[in-house]
Amino acid sequence: MIGISESVMQFLLALIVVGPLIGAVAALLPAPPGLKGKSPDQAVLRHGVIVTGAVLLAALVLALGFDHDHPSKMQATTDISWIPALDVRIHLGIDGISLPLLVLTALLTFLCALYSYFKMPKGPSPKAFVALILVLESGTLATFAVLDLLLFFLAFEMVLIPMYFLIARWGGEQRTQAAWKFILYTLLGSVVMLLGLLLIGLKSGTFDMVALATDNGRGLSTSVQVIAVLAIGIGLAVKTPMWPLHSWLPDAHTAAPTVGSVLLAGVLLKMGTYGFVRILLPIAPDGMREFAPYLAAFAVVGIIYGSLACLALAKRGAKGDLKRLIAYSSVGHMGFVLLGIATMSPTGVNGALFANIAHGLITGLLFFLVGALKDRTGTTDLDSLAQESGAALYGEAPRLGGLLAFGAVASLGLPGLAGFWGEMLALFGAFKPADGLSRPAFLTFMAIAAFGTLLTAAYMLIVVRRVCMGPMPQPAAEPAPPVLADVHGYELAAWTPLVALTVLAGLWPAALLGLTDPAVQKLLTGGKS
Repeated sequence: MIGISESVMQFLLALIVVGPLIGAVAALLPAPPGLKGKSPDQAVLRHGVIVTGAVLLAALVLALGFDHDHPSKMQATTDISWIPALDVRIHLGIDGISLPLLVLTALLTFLCALYSYFKMPKGPSPKAFVALILVLESGTLATFAVLDLLLFFLAFEMVLIPMYFLIARWGGEQRTQAAWKFILYTLLGSVVMLLGLLLIGLKSGTFDMVALATDNGRGLSTSVQVIAVLAIGIGLAVKTPMWPLHSWLPDAHTAAPTVGSVLLAGVLLKMGTYGFVRILLPIAPDGMREFAPYLAAFAVVGIIYGSLACLALAKRGAKGDLKRLIAYSSVGHMGFVLLGIATMSPTGVNGALFANIAHGLITGLLFFLVGALKDRTGTTDLDSLAQESGAALYGEAPRLGGLLAFGAVASLGLPGLAGFWGEMLALFGAFKPADGLSRPAFLTFMAIAAFGTLLTAAYMLIVVRRVCMGPMPQPAAEPAPPVLADVHGYELAAWTPLVALTVLAGLWPAALLGLTDPAVQKLLTGGKS
């Protein structure tokens, strides 16, 4: 921790939230006269790198200035009246729960901007692309920083439009259908969620999330809490995504450009689970207790379903798409996050938050790697990537093959890497759920989820064997296998932070758990840290 005044912390947080929006407007302005005729496309892509880099730097300074001795305390808070008639306030702040997600968002967006500077996806003008990336970043960062229910909803919805256009304009095959499916699912879920947020605000007399969390549901009847959890939970479950509301995700990932998939998996999916922890657990605990067993049941079904879908896609002759397989793996991984939340215990919720960060790092890396494979081979079809003739990825591009194998073993939860701790803590939370929840039921859920980890290991190892050790595609007219380029410098720059943080989080989990645990304890006990 470094000594930074509260006013500077407030400014940094406001800059992190608003800065990308200002950058998006600047990206759409005409290029200065001196740049005309000197690659304006590269200039606007460089602008995206500079803005996202500045936001990342501000987030890192904010993290350094954060009082790590009191992570349960809301810090860098700004509280300004916005709509007095509804008591809606521009209320910003961070604690040990939101800070890691804030830094993760800033990091992944910067890495995507850096990657795009060297490998811009095919599509319309880069101006719109950069502006959409920055609006998406602003909305996601605001979601993790705002402390007012209506502002949370506005930020939650703000990301839909830029992601829709990223998929529809810069995506691959069937991008239009995938983009429409994405926005229809999320908009319908959000309409129901808004009704639940309004119910809480109108019944309690405030939309302030800190005040509502401190009250811990005492001002809301059980019936109101149950209705609110059902309504808000549907909207959050669509974004997570929870089985059976997940079907938009594989299509969106398959069609999205590489950086779109990275941001979708690494950042946007976290908004749903964050809402469960920040809103439903502290504000409507009685309603959550009613639905916790059902949430856990859906979570473990998602774990098994996602793993079986991945196994089916990984089979020889199944014509499975590698991007689609990783998308289905996200359904399983987010199932562990939901299981941890459903336990309503400090261990389970800490596991859920840890798994959130681990999934963002590992799956972001995997989508980067699959994008690189597609750039080199022109396909993400597993059968094409593992033909009977050709040379193994390890032989043609050893560093790329090694990174893909690393991402796969991290995803399956290898001890010593980030993916291990979140899943283990979620299982431990299910072993001893919160008081009032059926322990036999959660022991059953724990056993099913544990079996899901074996299935995850099975399909990930099949992918490594087929892609990394099996042959690579070659043109039919060429008798010799093509020579694939290994990892480029800009790719290494974009991927190294994700690899390093995956290892660091796996070897030193206390760094993250030390932030989240006091804040989780405070949320679950009605504001008492």
